Amino acid sequence: MVDIPPRPWPTGTPEKPEPLVTRVLAPNPSPYTFTGTQTYLVGAGEDRAVIDPGPHEAEHLQAIMDAAGDAKITAILCTHTHRDHSPAAAPLAERTRAPVMGCAKLVIADNGPRADEAFDTTYEPDRVLQDGESVEGDGWSLRAVATPGHTSNHLCFALEQSGALFTGDHVMGWSTSVIVPPDGDMGDYLASLDKLYQREDRVYYPAHGKPVEKPQQLVRSMIGHRRQRERQILRTLEQGPLSLPEFIPVMYKGLDPRLEKAAQMSVHAHLIDLERRNMVNRSDERWAAL
Repeated sequence: MVDIPPRPWPTGTPEKPEPLVTRVLAPNPSPYTFTGTQTYLVGAGEDRAVIDPGPHEAEHLQAIMDAAGDAKITAILCTHTHRDHSPAAAPLAERTRAPVMGCAKLVIADNGPRADEAFDTTYEPDRVLQDGESVEGDGWSLRAVATPGHTSNHLCFALEQSGALFTGDHVMGWSTSVIVPPDGDMGDYLASLDKLYQREDRVYYPAHGKPVEKPQQLVRSMIGHRRQRERQILRTLEQGPLSLPEFIPVMYKGLDPRLEKAAQMSVHAHLIDLERRNMVNRSDERWAAL
């Protein structure tokens, strides 16, 4: 488990990593959100875009408004619809009259324990951005970059004036993304990582964790990590068919019990991808190599 840094954290305090970007940390720390969700305000002129307004918490909504100051909020963008990212969109839109846009609406039944946030049922976008579409304001423009995998509706947003990319949960500054079937898809996730690797973004601003100053280096290592995990699964299956829980003690020696469910979901996502590629099959909840 990645250690969360000791308090105090800058919760609710505006920080400016660069002239066009202001960051506000939400008060929702957890083992899966790190110190909390980072909301970003983009712009330095008369208006602002808000990216990932975060959880519906009154103090966080006020912190966003305070960070905007006299500037008008004219766009509210969401990378995806997990409950730590989009629930504040509706109340923020009500206060500012700004349209909600970005990812498509997505609600998946939550039929068991999850290692990430469940889906936000309140999200209703005024405009869904397709890959390559942009939103513009006073001195800023944000272009949508479709990155399905963590969720099928996940988007990143490229700030064209500075070369920054807001990566939501696709690439984070503290941990790898959790891929939870059936909506989370490992094949899509790896394809999206490769898509980002082909880009030339200067810096990533994730929703959780520090900015990524060497984005291509990190993405390359993330792809390598997932391919290594895939090979490990295939080696493990050389011992014979296994049920999903049986992979964990073999593949994750000394794992914190609190992370076993997350590990199972990661392995499951890999197995589904391998099955699609005709490298494994399953029968009666047991998996075998082909």
